Amino acid sequence: MVRRIFFLGSAGALVVTLGAAWFWPAALWGFAALGPLIAVGIWDLTQRSHSLRRNYPIIGHGRYLFEALRPEIQQYFVESNLDGVPFSRQIRSVIYQRAKSDLATIPFGTQQRVYETGYEWCAHTMTPAPHLSEPPRVLIGEHTCRKPYSCSVFNISAMSYGALSHTAIEALNKGAQLGGFAHNTGEGGVSEYHRKNGGDLIWQIGTGYFGCRTADGGFDEIKFAQVANDDQIKMVEVKISQGAKPSHGGILPGVKVSEEIARIRGVEVGKDVISPPTHKTFDTPIGLLQFLARLREASGGKPVGFKICIGRPEEFMAIAKAMIETGLHPDFITVDGAEGGTGAAPLEFTNSVGMPLREGLLFVHNVLVGCGLRSRIKIIAAGKIATAFQMYRAMALGADICNSARGMMFAIGCIQSLRCNKNDCPVGVATQDRALASALDVSSKAVRVFRYHQETIKAFMELLSATGKSSPSEITASDIFRRVSASSIKRFDEIYEFIAPQSLLSGSAPKALQNCWDCADPGSFGPKNQTLLSA
Repeated sequence: MVRRIFFLGSAGALVVTLGAAWFWPAALWGFAALGPLIAVGIWDLTQRSHSLRRNYPIIGHGRYLFEALRPEIQQYFVESNLDGVPFSRQIRSVIYQRAKSDLATIPFGTQQRVYETGYEWCAHTMTPAPHLSEPPRVLIGEHTCRKPYSCSVFNISAMSYGALSHTAIEALNKGAQLGGFAHNTGEGGVSEYHRKNGGDLIWQIGTGYFGCRTADGGFDEIKFAQVANDDQIKMVEVKISQGAKPSHGGILPGVKVSEEIARIRGVEVGKDVISPPTHKTFDTPIGLLQFLARLREASGGKPVGFKICIGRPEEFMAIAKAMIETGLHPDFITVDGAEGGTGAAPLEFTNSVGMPLREGLLFVHNVLVGCGLRSRIKIIAAGKIATAFQMYRAMALGADICNSARGMMFAIGCIQSLRCNKNDCPVGVATQDRALASALDVSSKAVRVFRYHQETIKAFMELLSATGKSSPSEITASDIFRRVSASSIKRFDEIYEFIAPQSLLSGSAPKALQNCWDCADPGSFGPKNQTLLSA
């Protein structure tokens, strides 16, 4: 009720004014002032386009007023348009435009700082390829699964029910259902809000095993099979680590742990839910692969993979060596960059732990190429990917598919109020406050998610055409350029090193990678050597 105090106060003042007018007609002037204000408040409460105005009638207009008063040039230049910082206002603006089916074009030419070191672009051709007739998709699990999945190249990244509200989850999944793309559940389990609209799901299982958890916090294979065999679940992802807080475990503040969340996750109401930093079910690379094989079988033959933010290079190489030794391998690997988002994490982990997406993505791609496994494993990239160019760039570094969390949150109305960990998100996206969450209209926001995906895929297909590509698989590092100084530019294949197929097996890989490979142990995650990539 506090958030509507201005509206309620105005309504009370109007009633008092009308009563006073019975004895003093001049008080009707107060009605003339307050009447329109009350009309605006009623309009805010009943409209479904803006969650902020439904939660904060009348005063919610202040945000739009301040945006209108802000100098136009700030919309483009107040934040860097390069990577490594929060999304530029230009990118957020385009996401909103695409989600709302507004005119998603930029006036007055390029707003990027094209002569600033770090500026990047893709190389067009004088002979563009014909536009693809259908949005591109990637088949996952064709080598090992009875039920491989044809996946969109752009999907909803992992965000759990608990971190997000029930209406946000429902809107995201309905958008996925409308657009035929996948929705990653996050590690919080599969809720009724994931199931309600039937959108494709990637069920993420973290170290807390929520949704398939024993009483003591271990993995329950029977519960897993009961959930995983649902036709709506298309793939299973085991979360080893996420970019925003690698080796820390997920955090759901107690203020967000409602009775429903506690029931779904099997935890206590009102208490912080902090997932263990490691899995109980396996403790070696070989154990990880055996666990994935168990999940694939228990799910009825669906694709299974894992999500990881790269830390020590030799530990990922140990997993690759275990694949060769056992003949077991995941169907996909999701590479999360250290710049990935989260609703709650310690500052040091958010800012200073884990490998950024570009380096992590290229490293995973190179290792799989170097040991001859790349053709059997798909790579999914996650970490501040929201535009078609960012997708194109990730694919130039080795990705097959891209996931977006932040972009999808903007599509359902996130305004970056930075209240994700406080449970009082003003637009009902990242809260378990039912009153706040109810302002988020599922039907309209789902359509926005669908439109954002549709328009971003359309832009991606236009980039493919402009660069002469008939398929995303044709994208190479030579297609992307970066300004490395005021007077010098280089292609990505001149900046980043791509290794030859099976070169790790033959001992001919670059020295730094070869040293890591040689010290990797498929039987242990433990650091046997302090070798670094720069060694």
